[in-house]
Amino acid sequence: MEFKCENRQLLSKIANTDHGESSPYFRVKQVHDSDPFHPTKNPNGIIQMAVAENKLTYELIAEWIKKNPGASVCSPEGADNFKNIAAFQDFHGLPEFRHGVAKIMKKVRGGKVNFDPDRIVMAGGVRGAMEMVMFCLADPGDAFLVPSPWFLKWRTGVQLFPVVCESSNNFQITREALEEAYENAQKANIKVKGLVITNPSNPLGVTVDRATLTTLVTFINDKQIHFLCDEVYAATVFRSPEFVSVSEIIEEVECNRNLIHVLYGLAKDLGLSGFRVGIVYSYNDTVMNLCRKMSTACLVSSQTQYFIASMLSDEEFIDKFLSESATRLKKRHDTFIKGLEKAGIKCLESNGAVYCWMDLRHLLTEPTFEAETRLWKTIINVFKLNVLPGSTFHCNEPGWFRISFASMDEETLQVALRRIHLLAGVNLNGYA
Repeated sequence: MEFKCENRQLLSKIANTDHGESSPYFRVKQVHDSDPFHPTKNPNGIIQMAVAENKLTYELIAEWIKKNPGASVCSPEGADNFKNIAAFQDFHGLPEFRHGVAKIMKKVRGGKVNFDPDRIVMAGGVRGAMEMVMFCLADPGDAFLVPSPWFLKWRTGVQLFPVVCESSNNFQITREALEEAYENAQKANIKVKGLVITNPSNPLGVTVDRATLTTLVTFINDKQIHFLCDEVYAATVFRSPEFVSVSEIIEEVECNRNLIHVLYGLAKDLGLSGFRVGIVYSYNDTVMNLCRKMSTACLVSSQTQYFIASMLSDEEFIDKFLSESATRLKKRHDTFIKGLEKAGIKCLESNGAVYCWMDLRHLLTEPTFEAETRLWKTIINVFKLNVLPGSTFHCNEPGWFRISFASMDEETLQVALRRIHLLAGVNLNGYA
């Protein structure tokens, strides 16, 4: 006899929680997967421009693998390591893996900050790392302040309380906005445990400058709340101003370092999204010890650690890779921006990450989020472009969209730009 668990009351509260599947991000991914673009097999399919992937350097890593077959236990040259890799490893991570990660963290920050390999804790992706830290820092119902627009979702029960940033000053984070958000949370009897940012910003593609980071560190130190910095896009910066890590700021500004926590990963900087490598680096010993214990539930596989350690140990390759990656990102970004400008479309001026914050406010039939949703559906259903509306990122102004430019080859990008030109010249009132 077959029994089905259809009554959601039989499930836990966390199982009944929205894990993000109802957001436009997941809905458009499902739509894309049902009708994906292919230059010959499905030229009228949907082009994926919603996922923040860096596919511009795949062949560089593929070439390295061919030259270093011993880095993979799946190859004949690496098979001798199989017994060692297949066995249980130290839950803290392979020493060579942690040393390699510490080196690249220093490298992508211009060699200005050292990182202790013994303070590195791994997790399955940056989201897993972030949730692990959240479990340590806050209880369900507590809140972290987050500047808008933002792209965060977790299952911890910790709230995200908006620090409202506006297009009038290019979505800059100000002390005034931080204070207002903190006071509003206090008035609502919400306990604020910290502040969380992504640098460079997701979805803005802009680095947080030194002065703003100093303001943020001063603010959290005054309030004695935690500061969680997601720096997963650190090496995707392709033009000035250069990336500045919070780890640099705390060398310059007096603060309680127990409040500082850094997240990192290799999904964006090395284009290794599928490898699911997330890193926690906290200056708080207690948090570090707790994360080490919690990480046993979300470890990175030994094979992945072994491969990553081998690649990161080749410093000549990593130096060339990071330089070439920045060059390709800049070229692709500039090509894309120029194509949008020819269509009369502007973006927020950006200098990092793999997407643009595209301004389509002039295409709205009215300045409302309902109109934004109608435009978004038109972009997907009529022009077959998979993009994300600003409402996905809790933007307080309708008409902004995040659009990725590094998730496709050059030929597909040109097809996308042609479709965008058609979008810019169409009367949208004629579409549902």
